[in-house]
Amino acid sequence: MKVAVFSTKAYDRQFLDLENRESQANHELVYFEARLEPKTASLATGFEAVCVFVNDDLGTETLEILAKDGTKLIALRCTGFNNVNLESAAKLGIKVVRVTTYSPYSVAEHAVGLILMLNRKLYRAYNRVRDDNFSLDGLLGFDLRDRTVGVIGTGKIGQIFAQIMAGFGCHLLGYDAYPNENFEKMGNAKYVSLEELWQRSDIISLHCPLLPETKNLINQEAISQMKQGVMLINTSRGKLVDTKAVIEGIKTGKIGYVGIDVYEEEEHLFFEDLSDTIIQDDTFQLLQSFSNVVITAHQAFFTENALKDISHTTIANLTDFEQGKPLQNEVK
Repeated sequence: MKVAVFSTKAYDRQFLDLENRESQANHELVYFEARLEPKTASLATGFEAVCVFVNDDLGTETLEILAKDGTKLIALRCTGFNNVNLESAAKLGIKVVRVTTYSPYSVAEHAVGLILMLNRKLYRAYNRVRDDNFSLDGLLGFDLRDRTVGVIGTGKIGQIFAQIMAGFGCHLLGYDAYPNENFEKMGNAKYVSLEELWQRSDIISLHCPLLPETKNLINQEAISQMKQGVMLINTSRGKLVDTKAVIEGIKTGKIGYVGIDVYEEEEHLFFEDLSDTIIQDDTFQLLQSFSNVVITAHQAFFTENALKDISHTTIANLTDFEQGKPLQNEVK
């Protein structure tokens, strides 16, 4: 099957080509570095399927162009599908499949890495030593043992994150619309209301999907209930957080640390080298100017294990569609 693959980098091509070859699927994968959006959708003319990533635009306008030009399948090489207008896709007769799971350890471990980076000021220490500055002033951290960690979303990733933090000796507070019975089996772990989690947590880490009810979950009202100097970690979706409210929280000292791997307006920033350009997003520029903020560019998923899992499921989804088999990973 002929597939237009958008938003691709060298690593996408490497892992997808390897899986396509080893599985003997033999799809014709045509790679485009461009992000899929209305103005680039014509690149998919004549392709039965398109393969897209988290920041591609699958709104109604894009979908109508794809449908008119013959596309019947959208294969997401990610778990989230908030960038797809599912109602429009259904009306246009376009099937949507996704990667329902990949190495949950990749994201969970990255979240823990952000916590350690912020707490022990590793980013500042690294730069100091490279400048032959061996002073410890300003690098004071705290023991994670006996700290209270709020985990919002206790699915596979949240569960593993909680297990790691339990290993540090932390107390765990969980919140999830669909509680996981294994969460409270860990020592020092229990489910609480969202309000109690805000009030008691020293560290809050987001591991939930982006849905209408979770958009801007971290907002001015939520921040006002948090502990003074709270640490906020987000490795899930950028729009879970109202960035301007977070900036105000940093200014007042309510938020003491911020570690994010996602950003609400990241689609025009992340995955690109913009080092020779002037970034026009003033909110992002202000956020990264704070010394107690660490930002990584949507790399939490970026491990060999995760990319192998993503490629395996993506190629399998394409093959199932081509062979007329039931689409196990269809999004409806």
